Amino acid sequence: MSAAPPTQVCSDPSANSVVASVDGATVTLADFEHERPFGLFQARNAFYQSEKKAVDDYLDDYLLERQAQKEKVTVAELLKIHVDSTIAKDPDDEALRVYYEGLDSAEPFETMRGKILDHLHERRLAKAKAAYIQTLRSQSKITLQVSAPRAQVSVDKTQLRGADGAPVTLVEFADFECPYCQQFEPTLDKLQADFKDKLAFAYKDVPLPMHGHAEKAAEAAHCAGAQNKYWEYHDLLLKTKELEIPQLKAAAQNLGLDTTAFDKCLDSGAQADSIKTTLEEARQLGITGTPSFLLNGRFYSGAMSYDQLHTLVTEELKTSENQPQQAAK
Repeated sequence: MSAAPPTQVCSDPSANSVVASVDGATVTLADFEHERPFGLFQARNAFYQSEKKAVDDYLDDYLLERQAQKEKVTVAELLKIHVDSTIAKDPDDEALRVYYEGLDSAEPFETMRGKILDHLHERRLAKAKAAYIQTLRSQSKITLQVSAPRAQVSVDKTQLRGADGAPVTLVEFADFECPYCQQFEPTLDKLQADFKDKLAFAYKDVPLPMHGHAEKAAEAAHCAGAQNKYWEYHDLLLKTKELEIPQLKAAAQNLGLDTTAFDKCLDSGAQADSIKTTLEEARQLGITGTPSFLLNGRFYSGAMSYDQLHTLVTEELKTSENQPQQAAK
């Protein structure tokens, strides 16, 4: 089984710009992206993250300066009024000693005391400043024009959970043996329960080299999918974490599958090519760890909190109101 040719949703507008020449023959950006559709995806994503941070930092300073002008004070005075004054008093020595005991330090408490106080003060100051800036942001109408790159991947031959044509598609690149993927599953379940038919979910297998059972577990899930029990089997594996071959076969029996057909599928490696396809897709995207996600084509790496994901899906829903979905086909 082969995947549909991948395409890049967002590319450089100057697609005809020349990026190289070989013995007089030119190579344009369009030529490069035709052959390497995801070749610049991670580079563009890294640039986007840096660009967004730089713009956010500038906006923070802009809001502070504007507020300082409103209150007819300097920025330093503004922070002293609204931030420094909110910092709690220094903890007593008993609390400091408890903190000290959690440190891996050979220095005596008396030597570390001042350093601990400085560290705690800096952290509290940073949190208070961030909270104050967030208050200023909430009182302002801010539209960030920095756009994230989006990658389009085919889900035509991928098991989908959720409504067909949902405005938001979350594609997870994961590994059944990955502990972070296992721990993250309840978060995804809650997300789907809350957004219902507005969110579709796809699972793409990326069995990592250090996980010896992951590839066969992925094949087993697809063998179950051949009997229309993919998601039931997927959920069971992530719940039980039982990935030995006999356990994979026992799981099929527990779900009432045709075990003769399932065992033949698993033993023959009939689904191995489908796993190679998603592995290659992940490689082209520059995905090296699990879980990794494409949310309507936007890349995120690592397990996120429910609140983070909820915010991101909500943002995508707002975006989808103004343009058709392009992240999944």
